[in-house]
Amino acid sequence: MALVACSSRRKVNAGDPSSSWASLHEDLRVAAGDFRDYIRFRAGRGLHPGHGKLRGHVRSFHLSTGAIVRVRLPHFRDHCVLYSADGVLLLQRDHDTAIRLLHPFTGDTAELPPLETLLPRVRCRSEASRWCSLRNICGACISVGVGDGLVRVMMRPIGVWNICFATSGDQQWRVATTWDRINHRSSTLPFHGKLYVLLRPHSVRGEHEVIQIDPPQHCLSEPSPKLIAKFRWPTSDESFRLYSYRLVECNSEILVIGTKWDAVYYSVYRLADLMLGRTVHVTSIDGNALFIGRRSLCVSSKAFPTIVPDTIVMPDTKIYLSQYHLSNGTLSQATDGVIAEEKDIPGPYSIMCHIITCCSPAYWHK
Repeated sequence: MALVACSSRRKVNAGDPSSSWASLHEDLRVAAGDFRDYIRFRAGRGLHPGHGKLRGHVRSFHLSTGAIVRVRLPHFRDHCVLYSADGVLLLQRDHDTAIRLLHPFTGDTAELPPLETLLPRVRCRSEASRWCSLRNICGACISVGVGDGLVRVMMRPIGVWNICFATSGDQQWRVATTWDRINHRSSTLPFHGKLYVLLRPHSVRGEHEVIQIDPPQHCLSEPSPKLIAKFRWPTSDESFRLYSYRLVECNSEILVIGTKWDAVYYSVYRLADLMLGRTVHVTSIDGNALFIGRRSLCVSSKAFPTIVPDTIVMPDTKIYLSQYHLSNGTLSQATDGVIAEEKDIPGPYSIMCHIITCCSPAYWHK
């Protein structure tokens, strides 16, 4: 699909059958292969989206081809980015906390309720912590109703231990009541217009569970959860508490990754195998590299020669950027310099540093 930057900005009625949002359910899966692989390219330390020197422009690059696109997005003057789902940006407007969806290549927008309507559901005491945890989105997905053409969004802020959802035209966000086991240790992944959540058991004898959450079918219904996999992680009692677990997308499939907290060992499995009761270690991801932070990104080593194929890249406990080689289980340093948020990344900025900062929301507003 050819991508064309468009300078027009249109506020569209999501319920209008003639609008581009109304046809999103037909186009989203096709477009997602291109749009969601574009990530924001930081122009250097301090030149975040909205910085005056950028004059309203943002550069993005394609994770599979390396192509760079420069588009004008003046919304960043009074909005901040909370998340991106299938290439559509989830923004918060500064003065009233209204959530807006922005198609970065056409300029189309859709209106959703203010984020502040979720404040009573946040599990934090201080005002600053409540807002911080509410803006930290673990996962979000967008869909469009086939019958009514309304845009529906499901998201999971880290401070709300369940799925929040709203439809364009709603006055406030709602919180699902049909599933109450989601908490701060759960991993959430948007995939093909749905949310997938990995629930961790309380003990080594318990089972991990993966639920698939479908969007509401109409304006009065709630998201529909369905248990799709149960499995026990192959670890001992001693090592069980040393692992964190997450869902990631790679090559249009879902992987389950177990990460030891000292970042020296990773176990990777396909969700499709686990659903069939098989625990088969993944040692190759078709030459790609997985960048892991608050969110994950799958990057082609063919497009970026400095990226090592079949690796997992993430900051280790020594605050350096490390890469784990799936083929032989070894760990090496991925790039020079410290990647910690409180320290400067030494220039010139490598492509790996740019990508890892896009995995961590804490970098976005610097």
